Amino acid sequence: MNKTSVRAELVSRFYAKNHCTFFTALIISMLSGTTGPIVSWILKGIIDLMSGQGNYTLQQMAMMCIGFTVFTLMLTVINYHSEPRFVSRAMRQFKDRAFCILSKKNIASFRQEETSTYLSALTNDATSIETDYVASVLPIVSETVSLVVSVALMLYYSPALTAVAVLITVIPASVSAVMGRKMAKAQKAVSDRNTDFVATITDCLGGFQVIKSFRAEKEAYKIFESGDRKLEDTKCHLRKITGAAGALGAISGAVAQFGVFLAGTYLVLNGKGVTAGSVLMFVNLMNFMVSPVSKLPKLLAGKKASSALIDKLSSALEKNADTKGTLSVGTVGEAINFQNVSFAYDDKKEVLHDVTCSFLPGRSYAIVGSSGSGKSTLLNLLTSGDGKYGGSITIDGKELSSVNIETLYDIMTVIQQNVFIFNSSIRDNVTMFRGFEKPVVDAALAQARLTELIEEKGDGYLCGENGKGLSGGEKQRISIARGLLKKSRILLADEITSSLDAKTAHEVINGILDLDSMTRIVVTHSLEEQTLKRFDEIIVLKNGTIEEKGDFKSLMENDGYFKALFTVAKS
Repeated sequence: MNKTSVRAELVSRFYAKNHCTFFTALIISMLSGTTGPIVSWILKGIIDLMSGQGNYTLQQMAMMCIGFTVFTLMLTVINYHSEPRFVSRAMRQFKDRAFCILSKKNIASFRQEETSTYLSALTNDATSIETDYVASVLPIVSETVSLVVSVALMLYYSPALTAVAVLITVIPASVSAVMGRKMAKAQKAVSDRNTDFVATITDCLGGFQVIKSFRAEKEAYKIFESGDRKLEDTKCHLRKITGAAGALGAISGAVAQFGVFLAGTYLVLNGKGVTAGSVLMFVNLMNFMVSPVSKLPKLLAGKKASSALIDKLSSALEKNADTKGTLSVGTVGEAINFQNVSFAYDDKKEVLHDVTCSFLPGRSYAIVGSSGSGKSTLLNLLTSGDGKYGGSITIDGKELSSVNIETLYDIMTVIQQNVFIFNSSIRDNVTMFRGFEKPVVDAALAQARLTELIEEKGDGYLCGENGKGLSGGEKQRISIARGLLKKSRILLADEITSSLDAKTAHEVINGILDLDSMTRIVVTHSLEEQTLKRFDEIIVLKNGTIEEKGDFKSLMENDGYFKALFTVAKS
């Protein structure tokens, strides 16, 4: 989807399955726009009756007042239900659809993006969109109707005084237009600052353990305080513009009313066919001219600013790595082959160069090497699907760049160092909230060695935010159970033991090696002899190339780079 189609899709969610509620609220808003002019007209009748120039009796005017009160009450009751329901459903459907599109991005695209963009878009920006785009539709309609009805009523009773009123209204209109443009720019600046601030909070909270271990609390506070100050300064600027717009609007509105009052008094005193009631009506109607003229530019500017926020979200959502593959992979009966594969990030120095290796079905492989040798990059190429590599990568004889990325996700499970855990039960985290039969889930739990944990903590035990109630090893076992449950044919593990103690690391790796129904490719920095001996093959990377490969025994006998790494690790 391109940006335009994404935007159209998002905006359509405001009204999907919401048309009846929207049109009800719209009609009520239109009728509400007439209430101010009607009040002004009723007051004119009462004043003219008092001065002996009225066309209606006191009883008739009383009935008009009662009828208007009932009419207004009915509008209020209907609006009480329709407007909040329309806005609530519109925003829920908008955010739901945005998240749905986001969830369809491929891994390669998401790796290149900042999560703060989406955090800001679905929180702070969504609030602005709700207030200035969705909810503003109804007041825009109401204010427009109020303006049109007021001008029509004025023209009917005195074209001359109407001309004066229109000329005077230019003052608040000009002020409102200028301030509205400034508000739009300020609103966009607030959104951008908030995105930066969310990123800062994410960094500080995500790196809390590192901050504490390095005693860098003061430095972290300075970073937080700087970002917070910039955000609040930008918001302060927006508040100043909003306050100035309101004050200038009120002053120019008062000036406009004074002008109409003086002009009307002149017409009355000179017998120009204008009654005292008409003058009072005109002065009152000026409220319903000045108010729309003052509010509409700001409402429209706010709508335009929030529209830019929708564009911003649409631009982020439409970015997706080019994955045009149409072929599918199934049981992975053949090898995964890398043939003279090279890869570089952003056309810079190659991270991988001329890599050739094979991963046979059902066998286990360890990828080892020093930091920066390209271990994780080699693994990531299997899930990126963007085809931005040199050489050839085939799965079941099909070129990876020609394979539909979604079918890869069906056959692969990726386990990373930081396993994401929802604040739900262990069982829910294993099933990822999908409905599997209990015996199937129990079998996966048992194979991943989680049965004892569930028996100890209970089936409904909540894991806590990002699994804070679980150990690192327990999280890794949940990730393994997920792969077993989806019957993955390939398991990719990337440095999953780097934050685990030696005993737990040994248990987790051996748990993976016991899964002989899968092709297991494990990137590891841990060179533990008993574990390495269990791998069918060890691939040793050095500076982005394969230095040597073989089983543990043959590599040690070669007396090469691997033996040097192993010796250093044990010293």
